[in-house]
Amino acid sequence: MRRISFKVIFLTGLFVLSGMLTRAENNPVVIGNSRFTFITENLVRMEYANHQKFLDDSTLFAVNRQPGNVDVKVERKSGKYILSTSMMAIEFENDGFPFGQNNVRVSFEMNGKRKNWCMTDEQQGNLKGAVTTLDAVGAPISLQEGLLSRDGWYLINDTGKDIYKNGWLSIRDRDHVQDLYLFVYGNDYKSALRSLKAISGAVPMTRKYVHGSWYCRWWQYTADDYRELVKGYHEHDFPLDMMVFDMDWHRKDGKVGTGHAFTRGWTGYSWNRELIPDPGALIREFHDQQIYVTINEHPHDGLRPHEDVYPEFARALGIDTDKDIVPVFDAGDRKYMDAFMKYAHQESDSMGVAFWWLDWQQDYAYPLVRGTTTKHVPWLNELYYNYSKQGNLRGAGFSRWGGWGDHRHPIQFSGDAVGNWNMLKFEVKLTTTSGNVGCFFWAHDIGGFYGGLDPELYTRWTQFGLLNSSLRIHSVVGDKMDRRPWLWGEREEKAMQRIYHMRSRLMPYIYSSVRQCHTEMLPLNRGLYIEYPTDKESYKHEEEFFFGDLILASPITQAGSGEDKVVNQSVWFPKGSDWYSFFTGSKYEGGRTAVVSCPLEESPVFVKGGWPLPMQPYTARMASTPLTTLVIRCYPGNEGSNNTYSLYEDDGLTTEYIKGKYATTDMTYKKENESVSVSIHPTVGSYKGQPQKRAYRIELPEVSLKSKVKVNGRTVKPIADSNINGIIIPVKATDIRKTIEIIVK
Repeated sequence: MRRISFKVIFLTGLFVLSGMLTRAENNPVVIGNSRFTFITENLVRMEYANHQKFLDDSTLFAVNRQPGNVDVKVERKSGKYILSTSMMAIEFENDGFPFGQNNVRVSFEMNGKRKNWCMTDEQQGNLKGAVTTLDAVGAPISLQEGLLSRDGWYLINDTGKDIYKNGWLSIRDRDHVQDLYLFVYGNDYKSALRSLKAISGAVPMTRKYVHGSWYCRWWQYTADDYRELVKGYHEHDFPLDMMVFDMDWHRKDGKVGTGHAFTRGWTGYSWNRELIPDPGALIREFHDQQIYVTINEHPHDGLRPHEDVYPEFARALGIDTDKDIVPVFDAGDRKYMDAFMKYAHQESDSMGVAFWWLDWQQDYAYPLVRGTTTKHVPWLNELYYNYSKQGNLRGAGFSRWGGWGDHRHPIQFSGDAVGNWNMLKFEVKLTTTSGNVGCFFWAHDIGGFYGGLDPELYTRWTQFGLLNSSLRIHSVVGDKMDRRPWLWGEREEKAMQRIYHMRSRLMPYIYSSVRQCHTEMLPLNRGLYIEYPTDKESYKHEEEFFFGDLILASPITQAGSGEDKVVNQSVWFPKGSDWYSFFTGSKYEGGRTAVVSCPLEESPVFVKGGWPLPMQPYTARMASTPLTTLVIRCYPGNEGSNNTYSLYEDDGLTTEYIKGKYATTDMTYKKENESVSVSIHPTVGSYKGQPQKRAYRIELPEVSLKSKVKVNGRTVKPIADSNINGIIIPVKATDIRKTIEIIVK
């Protein structure tokens, strides 16, 4: 790699830049012991290393330190160096010392004004980020800082962090003194997130089924109990995609170990066959019904002598169990962890367990991985995610948030929160701000882990779950803490059933939005300011968020009044389009704030007018049923609307999408001269299991039954539908590679 090195210039005095503008031949730029690497126009890495011992190896945060194709200009003025891109200008004085407030300053333009940054500047307008866990949290807590800030910049300090090389951690060379990442973006928040992707990697595609409906409860369920649970979901007409076995799936007869919560029974890897005599048969039975099983583990005590596989584990480590003590869990030892991951998991993996729920809570006992400066949570998340990718499967994480870079291990478990109205409100905010650090996929305990016995609260929490990365319920052990939706009252059951059905119907849109997280690094739950950064209103409504591009939500987070539990919610509707209630079809004009009244059965969820919203018919297996009928709902657009949305599809499980094995289908809505057209363009791309023919159901709210409708030039008779106050246009199964054109006058 060619570099401009000014160290030689200073030592020899043979060459001086005086007021002459030059173009750097390469990126990075090296000046003495300082190196500036421009990852993007918005992101510069600043290193100081004794003897120029710069570092190119990864850390858990910075996985791609290579310079981007950035046009960098270098200028020498009054003994200082000016390094400029289209977004920033760095003024640097090479005084031989590490970066500080005296030798480096950065200037940039924001809202037509020039702003400056130096090392000692603090964030004044940070829009916040995530938290590691909500364990035992019953009221709002402080949020960690996020990448996005109204200051127009953010600094991530990776100094001293362990090196991640050849799949393992190692201590950084002590001569590498500083490692700073300065993001400069003004109010272009999307560019900041793209720069995070450039340095820290993309959010990977998730397994599709994790975005479905989960059942989870801490309880001593037998195999027959689990079968009854599945039967109950069917009988009460609720969809189900995942069954979680909490920790009672394993034996708890260990006699040694650090333990947790005054017992040594948390860690365990041998099946409790008194409760589940044949776990393999049970898991296969569920898998045959397209229900995936994940199981809980607390690995802090490792594999102990009471485990079925302990003799093989000990032999793999060369341990003579007659002489040596039980090995202590050691996440910093590669040999230990290779053996542990194999022998702790292989029996259950062979039975068909989908992935493991890493329930690590032991930072109070030993927070750091031995021999490193890294905490256990981010490191174990990396190991477990990589382990889960066997057999060409996508990785599947399910653990607490590990900080910068942990977005590469979705999805995240938010921990054991207390169920109350304040926590519901806080989770809405947290879910939105977490997108500002790349934490796009929280799996919350809907209803709360502790408490939360109010049926109204649980119903409203479920409505929030409609627009979350997963619809996952979970609760602490207790007779009254079963969150099966049909146990909370007849009216509440119907209200929650409506949500579950809506979630099922929205899955094509949800999964297409997940794809956008991967390709564009845009959060699934997205702060309004990301889309409207210069509109002051977008910063005033932290209870609102976008769910993908087309859905706006403002979940109810307070108790209602009267028999119908009505809540009057003030909602700001962004300008540029009209918005329509997904529950009632009511129209709200963009650019205004309105009060929306919602009884228990309704929630403030709105769809952008003038865009095709891809949906599917209701199915009990929302994340695995083939999309053989595509429902396209188009709420009215303004005159002149011409908008295209792209449906994304792949096999939902494997890494074949990386090789281009996926498909997209563009859908266009146009409105002109009182005529509406909906075009379904030919599907592009292919993947294993792709339907080659597909029926369509075009839903047009607010369109009269008297309208004249043509499909590919042939006149057809629409069907009235009072549920959407409009018409339905069915199209029989057709080759997905053919164009479908619907014109309504």
